[in-house]
Amino acid sequence: MISRNSFNGAFPLARLGDVVEFLDSKRRPVTESERRSGPYPYYGANGLQGTIDDYIFDEPLVLLAEDGGHFDEPERGIAYRISGRTWVNNHAHVLRPGPTVDLAFLCRVLENYDVSPFVTGTTRGKLTQAGAAEIMIPLPPLSEQRKIADVLDRAEGLRAKRRGALAELDTFTRSIFFDLFSDPALPEPSIGELLESGGLLLHKDGNHGSLYPRADDFGDEGIPFLSAKAVTDDGVIDDALIEKLREEIATKLTIGWISKGDVLLAHNASVGKVALYDGRFERALIGTSLTAFRPNPEVLDSRYLAAALRSAKFQRQLEKNMGQTTRNQVPITAQRRLRIVEPPISLQREFSHRVDAVEKLKASYRASLVELDALFASLQYRAFRGEL
Repeated sequence: MISRNSFNGAFPLARLGDVVEFLDSKRRPVTESERRSGPYPYYGANGLQGTIDDYIFDEPLVLLAEDGGHFDEPERGIAYRISGRTWVNNHAHVLRPGPTVDLAFLCRVLENYDVSPFVTGTTRGKLTQAGAAEIMIPLPPLSEQRKIADVLDRAEGLRAKRRGALAELDTFTRSIFFDLFSDPALPEPSIGELLESGGLLLHKDGNHGSLYPRADDFGDEGIPFLSAKAVTDDGVIDDALIEKLREEIATKLTIGWISKGDVLLAHNASVGKVALYDGRFERALIGTSLTAFRPNPEVLDSRYLAAALRSAKFQRQLEKNMGQTTRNQVPITAQRRLRIVEPPISLQREFSHRVDAVEKLKASYRASLVELDALFASLQYRAFRGEL
């Protein structure tokens, strides 16, 4: 993460508004229902949103999130480059670099910038044009800017390759799943039916009602308290994103306790993320954004169940359910109507055995990606301080 405090005076600083031209007035919002798919990319605050049949811009530009961006997690990226014929909606600022700033360098400065001092609004943060214009950026000579951008581009290339390898492994796992379980003759009970038959021993979210913890019930020590934000898109539980609930508060809670082998489904906000809980903590709780599925090991294999919930077929059911409501959630009562394939346990265990090696390789790749992320952050910090 980069901020004004990251710069040590090695390079002069400039207001963003003094070195770029904001092209926001050229943006034209279009509703999703009115947007017709076509040959041109359609961009928003967090990147590509789809395609459209017309374009507004036709040049290299930098987009900076205006609202709906990852302002509280800038390491996920709040700026990116575009080029060619494109359409940008009104959720991203459109920046044309002036003669003193290189486009690639500008993007690298802004992509992980902590803009929280400039963000307004409480429920949905907004980085106004006036606020964005006040962002201070280092401004070395153009030759140095291009050198910095090249170093960071090459480091990002290594990260992209590792992410691509992880995506290929995910595709391989989905392929194994489809090969083994695509037979339409396999039974497909609902979650509710699996509970009634004993295939599932527990299907419960972390809705603690009136006992739900308050912000001041959390601290640096206590019982791990998992929410949807602790589950990554590729199914990993990130310890760094787990809150700690004070033990005297946790002991009052009677539900939401999870065990090794439970499968966790994010059903609120970031709906659809799935993780297999590996029992890494002696005790742990889930919050209201997660549902725990506890399989009967004689009927459902945990790894199979996680893959089934992550499968395209089940995810489509989640999307369909959300489409029938105005909220981005699938409550536990609605989940019980959803269906999963129930193959013989022997076939499930064969699947688990076959993907075990894949999961170990993914773990190795993830560890490598963590190292590459740390390397990139170090290079980024040093680059803007003139220390490359």
